[in-house]
Amino acid sequence: MLPAHGVRSMQPMTHCELPGIPKVASGKVREIFDLGDSLLFVATDRISAYDCILAEPIPRKGEVLNKISAFWFEKFDFAPNHVITTDPAHFPASLSPFRDELAGRSMIVKKATPLPVECVVRGYLAGSGFAEYTATGKTGGYDLPEGLRMADALPEPLFTPARKAQTGHDENISFAQCRSMVGDDLAHQLRDLSIEIYEHGRAYAAQRGIIIADTKFEFGLIDGDLVIIDEILTPDSSRFWPAESYEAGKNPPSFDKQFVRDYLSAQPWDKTPPPPALPPAIIEQTSAKYIEAFTQLTGRQL
Repeated sequence: MLPAHGVRSMQPMTHCELPGIPKVASGKVREIFDLGDSLLFVATDRISAYDCILAEPIPRKGEVLNKISAFWFEKFDFAPNHVITTDPAHFPASLSPFRDELAGRSMIVKKATPLPVECVVRGYLAGSGFAEYTATGKTGGYDLPEGLRMADALPEPLFTPARKAQTGHDENISFAQCRSMVGDDLAHQLRDLSIEIYEHGRAYAAQRGIIIADTKFEFGLIDGDLVIIDEILTPDSSRFWPAESYEAGKNPPSFDKQFVRDYLSAQPWDKTPPPPALPPAIIEQTSAKYIEAFTQLTGRQL
């Protein structure tokens, strides 16, 4: 249900329906609507873990994701992106009845043809990268020095692409496989631009007391030109670690949804639906972590 115009709802958003505006996709977090020449992206407060959408939303999470992405899209003027506007005052008249519902959590974007590759960049050894390293001495097919510990910084950022999956887990692939999927020229553009964006973002975040350990980007083509799409360097697409409590060799606390993953991993659950319910304390702490990430990173209040 939408709030009366002029009254912004503070209730968590689990789904979004805009009567008269066709919805073309509903992802784990975002709802996508067709505006004709453009698309409307709406970030809900849904949260997913281990490819399961949890029943409990995280209050204000969608605003954090949308506003952090908007912050980076504006900052990285060297990387073309799909954003037209994030300001509801500049939305078309057809969206006027829903302006309060959409405020803070939506953007209008150009239509792009998504590429089938997810562009992962790793700057630190964590998650599946650490698991692969302990088993093989490699991460993403790259040989690494011996003796690295959990959360150690890598000698240089690594581009470790994945094949997007319609359902289930994305499949890690080699750079050679990436080249065969999208062609040599485009694969090299994806690798170089992904690493460039990550390095710029990591350097800025470090000044704000945040370590961006790794991240993933999505790209598309508009009239043959490469553009970054979806979200960028958010707590959903990246590992954000507080620099003040970082210690190599230990799994750092995080600003991102790893907090929820850690809780779920401690439960007697085989990672198939339905997932365990999140208790109120975990929901509140997760919401606070997302909001803290936004404030610390941007210097702004949500």
